[in-house]
Amino acid sequence: MSNFYEERATMIAAGDLQEFVPFGRDHCKHHPNALNLQLRQLQPASELWSSDGAAGLVGSLQEVTIHEKQKESWQLRKGVSEIGEEVDYDEELYVAGNMVIWSKGSKSQALAVYKAFTVDSPVQQFYVTYILPQFRETEINEVEKCICILQSSCINMHSVEGKDYIASLPFQVANVWPTKYGLLFERSSSTHEVPPGPPREPLPTMFSMLHPLDEITPLVCKSGSLFGSSRVQYVVDHAMKIVFLNTEPSIIMTYDTVQSLHSVWALRRVKTEEENVVLKFSEQGGTPQNVASSSSLTAHLRSLSKGDSPVASPFQNYSSIHSQSRSTSSPSLHSRSPSISNMAALSRAHSPALGVHSFSGVQRFNLSSHNQSPKRHSISHSPNSSNGSFLAPETEPIVPELCIDHLWTETITNIREKNSQASKVFITSDLCGQKFLCFLVESELQLRCVKFQESNDKTQLIFGSITNIHAKDAAPVEVNAGTFLEKLKITIRMILNHYVQLLDYVQKEISLTIIHQKIFHMCCIYDFLQVVLFSPVPELRDSSKLHDSLYNEDCTFQQLGTYIHSIRDPVCNRVTLVIQTCLQAIKFILPKEIAVQMLVKWYSVHSAPGGPSYHSEWNLFVTCLMNMMGYNTDRLAWTRNFDFEGSLSPVIAPKKARPSETGSDDDWEYLLNSDYHQNVESHLLNRSLCLSPLEVSQMKDEDFSQNLILDSSTLLFTHIPAIFFVLHLIYEELKLNTLMGEGIRSLVGLLVQLARDLKLEPYVDHYYRDFPTLVRTTGQVCTIDQGQTGFMHHPSFFTPEPPSIYQWVSSCLKGEGMPPYPYLPGICERSRLVVLSIALYILGNESSVSEESSQYLSRITIEIFSLSLQGFTLRDLETLPFGIALPIRDAIYHCREQPASDWPEAVCLLIGRQDLSKQACEGNLPKGKSVSVNIERTETEEEDDGMNDMNQEVMSLIWSEDLRVQDVRRLLQSAHPVRVNVVQYPELSDHEFIEEKENRLLQLCQRTMALPVGRGMFTLFSYHPVPTEPLPIPKLNLTGRAPPRNTTVDLNSGNIDVPPNMTSWASFHNGVAAGLKIAPASQIDSAWIVYNKPKHAELANEYAGFLMALGLNGHLTKLATLNIHDYLTKGHEMTSIGLLLGVSAAKLGTMDMSITRLLSIHIPALLPPTSTELDVPHNVQVAAVVGIGLVYQGTAHRHTAEVLLAEIGRPPGPEMEYCTDRESYSLAAGLALGMVCLGHGSNLIGMSDLNVPEQLYQYMVGGHRRFQAGMHREKHKSPSYQIKEGDTINVDVTCPGATLALAMIYLKTNNRSIADWLRAPDTMYLLDFVKPEFLLLRTLARCLILWDDILPNSKWVDSNVPQVSIENSISLSEIELPCSEDLNLETLSQAHVYIIAGACLSLGFRFAGSENLSAFNCLHKFAKDFMTYLSAPNASVTGPYNLETCLSVVLLSLAMVMAGSGNLKVLQLCRFLHMKTGGEMNYGFHLAHHMALGLLFLGGGRYSLSTSNSSIAALLCALYPHFPAHSTDNRYHLQALRHLYVLAAEPRLLVPVDVDTNMPCYALLEVTYKGTQWYEQTKEELMAPTLLPELHLLKQIKVKGPRYWELLIDLSKGTQHLKSILSKDGVLYVKLRAGQLSYKEDPMGWQSLLAQTVANRNSEARAFKPETISAFTSDPALLSFAEYFCKPTVNMGQKQEILDLFSSVLYECVTQETPEMLPAYIAMDQVWFQKQLGRREMSETSELWQIKLVLEFFSSRSHQERLQNHPKRGLFMNSEFLPVVKCTIDNTLDQWLQGNNSIVSGAFLFKKKKVFIYFIIIFKILFIYS
Repeated sequence: MSNFYEERATMIAAGDLQEFVPFGRDHCKHHPNALNLQLRQLQPASELWSSDGAAGLVGSLQEVTIHEKQKESWQLRKGVSEIGEEVDYDEELYVAGNMVIWSKGSKSQALAVYKAFTVDSPVQQFYVTYILPQFRETEINEVEKCICILQSSCINMHSVEGKDYIASLPFQVANVWPTKYGLLFERSSSTHEVPPGPPREPLPTMFSMLHPLDEITPLVCKSGSLFGSSRVQYVVDHAMKIVFLNTEPSIIMTYDTVQSLHSVWALRRVKTEEENVVLKFSEQGGTPQNVASSSSLTAHLRSLSKGDSPVASPFQNYSSIHSQSRSTSSPSLHSRSPSISNMAALSRAHSPALGVHSFSGVQRFNLSSHNQSPKRHSISHSPNSSNGSFLAPETEPIVPELCIDHLWTETITNIREKNSQASKVFITSDLCGQKFLCFLVESELQLRCVKFQESNDKTQLIFGSITNIHAKDAAPVEVNAGTFLEKLKITIRMILNHYVQLLDYVQKEISLTIIHQKIFHMCCIYDFLQVVLFSPVPELRDSSKLHDSLYNEDCTFQQLGTYIHSIRDPVCNRVTLVIQTCLQAIKFILPKEIAVQMLVKWYSVHSAPGGPSYHSEWNLFVTCLMNMMGYNTDRLAWTRNFDFEGSLSPVIAPKKARPSETGSDDDWEYLLNSDYHQNVESHLLNRSLCLSPLEVSQMKDEDFSQNLILDSSTLLFTHIPAIFFVLHLIYEELKLNTLMGEGIRSLVGLLVQLARDLKLEPYVDHYYRDFPTLVRTTGQVCTIDQGQTGFMHHPSFFTPEPPSIYQWVSSCLKGEGMPPYPYLPGICERSRLVVLSIALYILGNESSVSEESSQYLSRITIEIFSLSLQGFTLRDLETLPFGIALPIRDAIYHCREQPASDWPEAVCLLIGRQDLSKQACEGNLPKGKSVSVNIERTETEEEDDGMNDMNQEVMSLIWSEDLRVQDVRRLLQSAHPVRVNVVQYPELSDHEFIEEKENRLLQLCQRTMALPVGRGMFTLFSYHPVPTEPLPIPKLNLTGRAPPRNTTVDLNSGNIDVPPNMTSWASFHNGVAAGLKIAPASQIDSAWIVYNKPKHAELANEYAGFLMALGLNGHLTKLATLNIHDYLTKGHEMTSIGLLLGVSAAKLGTMDMSITRLLSIHIPALLPPTSTELDVPHNVQVAAVVGIGLVYQGTAHRHTAEVLLAEIGRPPGPEMEYCTDRESYSLAAGLALGMVCLGHGSNLIGMSDLNVPEQLYQYMVGGHRRFQAGMHREKHKSPSYQIKEGDTINVDVTCPGATLALAMIYLKTNNRSIADWLRAPDTMYLLDFVKPEFLLLRTLARCLILWDDILPNSKWVDSNVPQVSIENSISLSEIELPCSEDLNLETLSQAHVYIIAGACLSLGFRFAGSENLSAFNCLHKFAKDFMTYLSAPNASVTGPYNLETCLSVVLLSLAMVMAGSGNLKVLQLCRFLHMKTGGEMNYGFHLAHHMALGLLFLGGGRYSLSTSNSSIAALLCALYPHFPAHSTDNRYHLQALRHLYVLAAEPRLLVPVDVDTNMPCYALLEVTYKGTQWYEQTKEELMAPTLLPELHLLKQIKVKGPRYWELLIDLSKGTQHLKSILSKDGVLYVKLRAGQLSYKEDPMGWQSLLAQTVANRNSEARAFKPETISAFTSDPALLSFAEYFCKPTVNMGQKQEILDLFSSVLYECVTQETPEMLPAYIAMDQVWFQKQLGRREMSETSELWQIKLVLEFFSSRSHQERLQNHPKRGLFMNSEFLPVVKCTIDNTLDQWLQGNNSIVSGAFLFKKKKVFIYFIIIFKILFIYS
């Protein structure tokens, strides 16, 4: 055995062979379709490895016939989730007969079947690939992951998304190749094929198919000729076979069977000019030889598509159209059967060639390889030859889609064998990133590697030299080594045996071509069933299959063909970090060829069997490196003692000898020479015990005393200076990582040796300063021949002075000029980051340190951003030495004070603002909180009232003082019976009493039915539904309970008359309210919406409302078109209304064509005049008209506007059509017209001929009807027989719509001339002509146009009342009325109150959602006035109905201003009106009052109203000031429109959430308003959670201190960031400052610790108790520090001093909020107390350097200037601490110098020279501090 190892020095350590059984094989046995496959005979691989040796193996194999090798095959690959994104699982594709099993598995998860497919004929090939480019209108290059299964006559494709395709194959396919464009087919060319005659050109052999629904098109090739011109033609050469295809780069390798040559081609899309060249050949007279004529090809291929398939072909009876493929899906899996798929698969735009006959001609090119008959070349003889009608598509040429460009062909050699086709091809790269295309030619036992690279412009590939390696098999191995993705080629010739002894007998070589520094555990996966050879197989024993006979005992058997499927490396990284960094640096600096040789040498040393231990790995590396530099490491003193046995130079033997059992004298010598022995000898104890020093034998040293000479012929000799310099840079890099101390100490020995030998004194001096103890070691200098030094390569960047990172930072802090610091890209990243950040921070721009703090902050920001972009984290910062880290920590501190709210997450984490980082990565309130805890239910609350899902935590913070939320729930719930309190007077009989109770209940039900609209407002967007459960819709309970016995009162008893369909609209509103609970961010889909459809017909109205609600919150867009069609065809009126309004609201302002078509069907005016008249219910027409307005909102679409303008004045038709509820239709048309032209004013482009304003004015004031223009004039020729309007306009019908249309068109335009049209008449005569209600609308419209004139005071409100009304107005409280013949007092008083109400309503619109105090006071006064008018004695003059209407309007205005605020005074008004039932209080007034209550608590206080144009339009629809008289009244206004307020609601609640506790809390905000024409820029303080004003009014929002860290949201850059916060439940994460309590715990700020410490500021810090630390910070590290280091114990003794120090340090760090300074304090203390200085021992000086840097930082000019500008900000150390540290260190060094006599007497100083150097070192150290 041993001689075998010595002979082959380079071996890889490999694990034992593992068996592999494909998972699919086992699954197939249990698969339902496996009965006819007889796979049970196939033995699992485990039986092949039977225990009785080879005999058992052969016995097992005898059962397998050779034919069964077709039965199964498999592919293994790493799983890929999305394109390019790797995931941690493996995939197996297993094929046996007709079945394909696709399974997945990973380390954490067992293998499981993902999909199983069964097809009709045996599977020939299969791929998992990305091949379906979906050419949609928008996305061009999107691809789907897809599995392709090739059968003999068709190819099945199954995409992961569930689409299935079958593409029929028009010819026999030899091979399929997946490319990045689609699939590539090779046509199988059989020997039976008749060669084409002279008139025929050869047919192409390669085809492409880009999508399963596309034509199969021939491939074009472009090959350069000798003279430089290139030739474009179809690929027609039968000798050309594809052997390899790669996607990135997109190349193909082909093999020419005639010339036996391999070629490489680039695959790309064909260019237009190449297309033309190929297609033009048909037009020229003669066709060049060997070029396929396109027209003949097309004709030929298409003639076959008519079913002209040869009878003899065994496969052509398969057609996916005639016989739907009989597929057996696995029952346990949701596998799609391979058939032409549903609409989803056909949704793709068809390719141009795929016309009418796309599926009739599935066999369009059946070029079968069997019995080619000459007749099939002719169209005319074809039995199914097409007639004339088919000729047009037949002659259409097939346009090629892909082209291959010739790149490289191997050179022709004389001795080439015939069958030298590559059996395996792969692309790999060597250790230096050079790419190789490798192909294995088995017949010649060669692996050929061609080097290639991209050209500079990345457009083409350049192929270079070819290398031949003797190999039997090869596989690429991917190795992820740190920064480089490196691949190894291992060529292995494998032996299958059972006995280790065979290795002696059969010495097979294992050669390593390109090697890497890693241990490989190779799991080679063999496929034993692919090639099975038995002993007597003479015909195969030629040179092409090299199967040597193995002889063992008396059993002869043949080697199995072992193909390595994959080689995996389970170990991530076995090389120590220092070595890896050194290797990377050396590789970076050396030429590539030398670097590869160096790495190969190191690999073979490192990867010896067994591998080095961690301990000796560095020594191995140093020895290997120095050998390559020319050192004789056996004779060099410091390498000679390395702890591995045996000679390692010049050839390093990796095999370790077995250690001796007995030991030797060398061991003793080794011990005496060790550092440990020297330390013990110099110990004081030695002297006190009078122990004499031991004699160390110097014999060994004498052999080495003469100087060694370097061998200049070695590999790296000339590169020694370059290697030395990069190793020095790594040494400086490692200094910046406190965890790398061992690596630095290892590296410095090597550097000192090299520096001495290169005679670089400054470098040696630099290392001695860093490690003073190095001076004691005996240095052995190796001389470099002077003649040879000239050959050494001194790189340009080599500096005579050593670059020192500490020195550079020190000079930077002092402000001295410094040369640029050198670094290695990708290797010395830490040095680069430190240098850049400190330079930027300290030097920066001198002027920016002045007063202008914003510039200064921006500079710091750039620094911190650059750090985080490089992936620098807090953990990296902790490993920086404390002196280096200090300037960076200071910059972080400044950034932490004033960050921007939109910084990336990584930056926020780096600066320690977890609140911001959490904000950046999430936002919604914790899910458990948003579906919040239900309030404790009482027994009566067992019914769900629809308000259980509100966020109680947030609401309890907003309204913490009282129970108003519970009150609102009580007022708005409709699920419980109402209390019917009727007193039974003695004269009432029982029957009358029951009727009385039921009449009372009927009055109360008017109120109950009006509640859902308000409840929808209150619960708006508060719920995230569970997709597996239906949405709970609360019951609408219309029963009552009569005290005292609580008897049930019911309306269905038949005692009184109840209006029919009374509850239909109430149910609709109930459904809308339930649906509006769903938040827009919820995850719901079409299936869930349909799943909610009720089983009972009586719930259909609720479902209709639910659909409308889904449209309003944006979810209805997910509903499939099919379902929408389904709902509309049912003809249910409510469902149609809800659906049309819902889809329109969801597509607001999009002009969506499909929705327009949907709406147009329901609007006769939008249909062509000849169309069939559909019987569309009137209310559905109204909904459709408003829907058109919503879809076209703000677009000023001319045709729509024209139709709507005519529809406002639509006359009644002759046959009773358009005769009922005309007012609501006219109003809807007016509102829709207003929406379409919203805010355009006089800028209605292209509509001047319509005279829109004039026409509307006429509709408003009346006059002669204009002649109906347009296509619908025929309809309106004959007048109505029922309604006699004549040719005048009926103003009662058209006025409201026209008035509001004018208001919306001229909204906020301040157009005086239009506004004057709307002024109320100022004479008694004219007032009589206008309905008082219309005066309300006119006043409202006028004020909305003159938007900027609206003022929030009663004087302005009164200014809208005309003079005549003011002069003659009567006080309603007077007892007697003035009598006057001329004045109609009733008209005057009604006009007065309606105008006041209109002005109040406009005030509500103007200040909607603003909580403006003046507007609130003004409106509240008018509301109170109206309430007193109602009870006044003269109320009957005005009319109670009119007063109730005006009161409702004013209340709604008040609720609009205070929307979402839950104002108590408004709530009291609403509650008072809620209690009023009976009298004039009808359904409509209840509706208004409860809408006001809902607006007041909109969305549970999270939403408010916007004043954008779109919102005002929506609110005009929702709050139209004419309320329904009863629950089924839609005459003047469609009730469904009341819910459009949702379009005006916007989330504006900002909820601070404590980032540590994850709970909502209070925080102080400072809101800055932009300046406007009414006020200057102002600031206001708000206590959050609070509703913000409208965002466009704000400049910035700031979370104010002192309790929370400040946070600025700047809105001048745009409001998008704040909008996204508000839309995610308004969560703003805040972080409590140290020592502060939240506002909830300490409202006044008197309990915080900082407040307490003010009192005892003068007492010493010892008064600080560690227990109180928890109030300052929640940081577990600081709490633990206080627990373990600051608590006094019983016997303290000397520890008390340390305890006091730690306590005071901790106190300072926490109160100043600089906890990051704690480690620096302790480290500085340790340098003095715990470490070397006190013991007068200094092995390394890095800690002194750190203290020096700290002192320099605090005295640096930039730090001083910052302190002057911001005295209370920045990191600082206690003013007493630093001088003490500096003084202590100075004193210690002085004592060292004074006590040098005692030092000299130390036993470790042997020679005077050493003493001298040592003193120099100390002086130099001292000099650092002077």
